[in-house]
Amino acid sequence: MYKNKKIVVVIPAWNEEVLIGKTIGSIPEFVDIVLVVDDASSDATAAKVLEKKATLITPSTHFDGKTRLLLLQHHKNQGVGAAIASGYKWCRDNNLDIAVVMAGDAQMDPADLPALLDPIASDNADYTKGNRLFTGEAWRTIPKIRYLGNSVLSFITKIASGYWHIADSQAGYTAINLRMLKLIDWDRTYTRYGCPNDYLVRLNIFNAIVRDVPVRPVYGIGEKSGINIVTVIPRISLLLVRLFIKRMVQKYIIRDFHPLVLFYCAGLALFVPGLLFGCSLLYHRIFTGPVQATSALFAVFLVTMGTLFGFFAMWFDMEANRYREQ
Repeated sequence: MYKNKKIVVVIPAWNEEVLIGKTIGSIPEFVDIVLVVDDASSDATAAKVLEKKATLITPSTHFDGKTRLLLLQHHKNQGVGAAIASGYKWCRDNNLDIAVVMAGDAQMDPADLPALLDPIASDNADYTKGNRLFTGEAWRTIPKIRYLGNSVLSFITKIASGYWHIADSQAGYTAINLRMLKLIDWDRTYTRYGCPNDYLVRLNIFNAIVRDVPVRPVYGIGEKSGINIVTVIPRISLLLVRLFIKRMVQKYIIRDFHPLVLFYCAGLALFVPGLLFGCSLLYHRIFTGPVQATSALFAVFLVTMGTLFGFFAMWFDMEANRYREQ
């Protein structure tokens, strides 16, 4: 246990036979349960876990005498989000106080675990998330294309989720309390890479307090990334647009009302037509001839007013969520 809280480390794993043993062996003794969720690996990941269970892991003295290392297996590959959701549902059903997610490729430093647990164990947060960008090592350690892609997605996630103080949205090193495990419908969460963004939006709908925690980025230890930034950024960006709309409807229309929704709608209604009209005028000016000054001014007016409405909506959203940063 950690500060009288039962702790579970959920390890989503897919084809991690090389580093899964190292990951399990590095987890601190105060963790009550190590739950590996094998997402239908085609290699020996499950066998390595069972081997570790038989030779190195002793029965837990914290969780009703049960074995400390457990293995859940998917019969079909469903994605990292689905593996995490399976682990979360198990933690929820067994009333474990805090669930931590650590990748199976040993990229998450166990020394950072207490920092993630402390805000939740002291009831000062519902969800904590590692932030690799806080440290001076980030730019030198993280591959440049991933760093830049992460930065773009983090900015879009701020707008979509309402957690304007949160950065490094793609970091999967997280901890969540039992209350949020019970509130969120994990069967409806995103099943692939992009699940951390989905979780942040759902947490905001339930007014969860989220904290960023500096963690050390770990790379170059033999891990292999299957993430293609070129395809991931557009896909997750579209996901974030849908999640943003979901948050606006759920939080500011259905559960409560806030005029920021009207400001966002007005901004969109003015900006998009103004931009299209301005582009048509520019095309006409280049390929046909002069345009009327009043038409150009009208396009500028629409774009400017749409932008201002959008900025005011963001400001209102920041103020509405400011108490979650305290």
